[in-house]
Amino acid sequence: MEIIISKYMGFCFGVKRAIKLARDKRNEIDKNIYTLGSIIHNPQVVEKLREEDIVPVDSLDDIDDGYVVISSHGVSPDVQEDIKKRNLKSIDATCPLVKRVQEKAMDLIKEGYEAFVLGENDHPEVQGIVGYTGGKIRVLNPDEDIEIDDKGRVGLVSQTTQTMKSFENAVLKILPKVKELKIFNTICEVTDKRQREVKKMSQMVDIMIVIGGKKSANTSRLATIAKEEGCETHHIEEAIDINEDWFLSKKKVGITAGASTPDWIIDEVINKLNQIVNKKKEE
Repeated sequence: MEIIISKYMGFCFGVKRAIKLARDKRNEIDKNIYTLGSIIHNPQVVEKLREEDIVPVDSLDDIDDGYVVISSHGVSPDVQEDIKKRNLKSIDATCPLVKRVQEKAMDLIKEGYEAFVLGENDHPEVQGIVGYTGGKIRVLNPDEDIEIDDKGRVGLVSQTTQTMKSFENAVLKILPKVKELKIFNTICEVTDKRQREVKKMSQMVDIMIVIGGKKSANTSRLATIAKEEGCETHHIEEAIDINEDWFLSKKKVGITAGASTPDWIIDEVINKLNQIVNKKKEE
C-alpha cells in the first residue's frame, strides 16, 4: 500500500500566530490567561494549551480577572467592548484574513449595498462578521437553497474557509436577480490551495484520511470535497481513530489535514499507517 501525503496541510499562518500570541503572553506574565471559546478548532491543541494554563471558557462571566485571548476566528465589537467594561485585558489573535472580511463587510454596508456573507450561521467567524456590521449583513448558508428577492445593489463576501465552488454557485444564483453585484473574494488562499490539492489527490487514491478536529470547518470541508470525488474518506482526529479494516483491499491512501491540525498529530497518523503497511507486507 502506497501512502501519498498532501503538500499542503497542517497549521496555517493564522493558527500559528494565534497560538504564538497566547504562549508569548503566558511567558511574559503571571496573571490568568483565558481564551473565549476554543482558540482554534482542535481539541488536542486546546487541551495542551490548558496544561500550559491558557484556559478556554465559554463566557466572559467565567472570568474574574486577567487576559482574554480573542480566537483566530474573531469576535464582534460588542464582545470587545464587553471585555473592556469588565476591566479585562485582551489579546487579539484574530486572523488577519478574517479581519479583512470584517472590513470588507463594513465597506459594503457603508457604501449602501445590501450585504451578504456566505457561511454557516453558528460559526464564530461568521458571527463576528455579522457583529461588525451591527447585524446588517445577512448570512447565506451554502448548504441551503439561496433565496434572494430582486434587489438593486448587492454585495457579497465569504467566510474564509468556504469552497470556491460554493462561492461561485452563490454568485451565479444572485447575479440574475440584481442590477449590481459587488464581490470580494475573501476565501483564504491557503484554504483554496488545500481544497484544490485534496480534490486532485482524491482522484488518485483509493482512500483519503483527513486529519483534524470534528468541529473544524476547514477540515470538514476537505473531507466533503474528497467524498464528492467519489473517494472513500475518513475524517479522524487522532491516530487512535484509525481502523485497520479500512485498508484491507486498498493500494493507495492519501493523507491531508486541516489548518488547525498540529504536526505531531499528523506524524502519529503517518506512523500508524506505516505500521499498517509493514504489517501487510509481512502477511
